Amino acid sequence: MDEHTDAEGVDPPAENVPGWLPDRNRWEHATLRRATLHGVALFNDAAYHEAHDCFEAEWYNYGRGTVESAYARGMVQVAAGAYKHFDFRGETASSDGAQSGDDAGMRSLFRTALQYLRAPPNRFYGVDLLDVRTTVTNALDSPQVLDGWRITLDGATPVAGRESYEYADSLE
Repeated sequence: MDEHTDAEGVDPPAENVPGWLPDRNRWEHATLRRATLHGVALFNDAAYHEAHDCFEAEWYNYGRGTVESAYARGMVQVAAGAYKHFDFRGETASSDGAQSGDDAGMRSLFRTALQYLRAPPNRFYGVDLLDVRTTVTNALDSPQVLDGWRITLDGATPVAGRESYEYADSLE
């Protein structure tokens, strides 16, 4: 563990997952787990920009070529792609008049996300990355699969409370 990624008060997972060191009873990178907890909850609360910030701040803790860096950077791209899809709705219209977001931007970000998310295992720091990769891949052809989609963390789909928003605000 690098000292710059240690953090107090980051709870253990309900079950053993990559990133958790059961023999030491701690996370290998507790700051990454903390960012994941808040980032996923914010994403699931449709606070995509704030989720992006959680993962981006953590991404800078790791050197190039690490699985942690690839994971954090991939999740940055997932949040940014969702932001493009959802938060730009109403700004563009298709030929049939239906409103859509910036789906070209979403697709570009999602393609990049998929490149980075190849490195981590299917479950990493509690996130169901197999589901993330599958949904992001499907959204390239059918962006509507994002409607109602939530990221699974530790078998649940948490949404943000005050603590997650405060965490994101503290990163500015």
